[in-house]
Amino acid sequence: MSETISSSSGLSYEDATKAFSDQSLFENKTWRYSPEAFALSSSQLKEIRLIGQACYDFYRALESLYLKSFEGKNVLRNRALKAPWVAEYLDRGKPQVLIEHARSKGLRGSTPIVIRPDLLITDNGFAMTEIDSVPGGIGLTAFLNRLYEPHHGDALIGAADQNMIEAFYRALCKRAPAMTAPYIALIVSDEAATYRPEMEWLASQLRLRGRRVHVFHPDDVMPLGDKICVSTDGDPQQVDVLYRFWELFDLANVSIADFLLKAGSEAQLSLTPPMRPFQEEKLSLALFHHHVLEDYWKESLSRQSLRVLKKVIPKTWVMDPVKLPPNAVLDAPYIGGKPIVNWSQLVDASKKERNLIIKISGFHESAWGARSVTLGSDSSKADWEAAIQQATTMADTSLHILQVYEKPKRLKHPVYASGGSHIYSMEGRMRLCPYYFVNEETQHADLHGVLATLCPADKKIIHGMKDAALMPCVLSD
Repeated sequence: MSETISSSSGLSYEDATKAFSDQSLFENKTWRYSPEAFALSSSQLKEIRLIGQACYDFYRALESLYLKSFEGKNVLRNRALKAPWVAEYLDRGKPQVLIEHARSKGLRGSTPIVIRPDLLITDNGFAMTEIDSVPGGIGLTAFLNRLYEPHHGDALIGAADQNMIEAFYRALCKRAPAMTAPYIALIVSDEAATYRPEMEWLASQLRLRGRRVHVFHPDDVMPLGDKICVSTDGDPQQVDVLYRFWELFDLANVSIADFLLKAGSEAQLSLTPPMRPFQEEKLSLALFHHHVLEDYWKESLSRQSLRVLKKVIPKTWVMDPVKLPPNAVLDAPYIGGKPIVNWSQLVDASKKERNLIIKISGFHESAWGARSVTLGSDSSKADWEAAIQQATTMADTSLHILQVYEKPKRLKHPVYASGGSHIYSMEGRMRLCPYYFVNEETQHADLHGVLATLCPADKKIIHGMKDAALMPCVLSD
């Protein structure tokens, strides 16, 4: 049961509602307000910082694995091991022009500048369900940090170093190192329109600081020779850095996509995140757990990053419905204590054995949010069977993954009731979204804010929803 709390010295309901009425951060999105940021212990914060660096190291190792895979090279230093199937998995269903662009020499070493894993708080620590390289929530988290800072001061994660706004700008400027004041265009597609208000807010805050940052629709951007320009007051303005806020599956609806794919390193433009679909596939987490690649990850990751990733990445498999020889079995969970030879055998898994998530890997309109997610233990047998059938049917163009479901633990946090009549202790399950900004020169991913999403306890799949409470995070000790 919810416990009513009589008062709080934190953020008032009136201040919260006024702040969001003055500035909408998402289109048609609402959530519950909390008087307090979510508290993290110093050990939790230390681990979250390590997770960010491990994710960046993983991106770099994944790139090397992918390139060696499609080039037919050994992936190990001192032992023969080729893995052409890695590139085949990561390239499956992608247009050839995008594949060639992602492999181009001009993009070697290029990673997303913002990394955001999804972390669930479980009884055994953090569980990382995916890594997002085109994340929403940057502006929202920065806004929440500013809103809660008067009540938490420098203990608020991301507040002590002029917060996420400046960190985001510094990361963008690294893409135009020779310029002191680059012109930066944040391009938001129609498909990502929900996030346009928060990007508009970010840009407006940077312009108040004298930065040349503006938000545009893809149709507002025009190639002129080997340059990208936007129209400002009727005059063309050359763009120095372009921040991509669109998913790669949506390229057909992005008017400048063809130019960006063909321009290569000759274009006087720095695009980030790079259009490299192999960096945006959830199945990369399955590659991390693949027994054939175990020695590769040992060679390519530091001991610390390897230890961190082993701890937080749930066991994950690629649902590839290949035909097996009679003596082979699938790399998959056991059902009834025995290995399986066909993914359809998952249908007969017991309720306990169905503690598994099925979701599409990437490059598909249903690959973000919770659109393609099916939790076996929370589904009827018919729905579970339908999810398995869909995964195998779509495999020729869109692979799915199967992932162990690490159940978030129940915890409590103060939340305002509807209308702000009182504060109560809401019991729910928590997802943390830490935001790391990459410095490729120092090869570090630095933490600059953490968004906490508390969902009602009866919701098994944790994501943003109107019944959830969203808040920033604070160091408790």
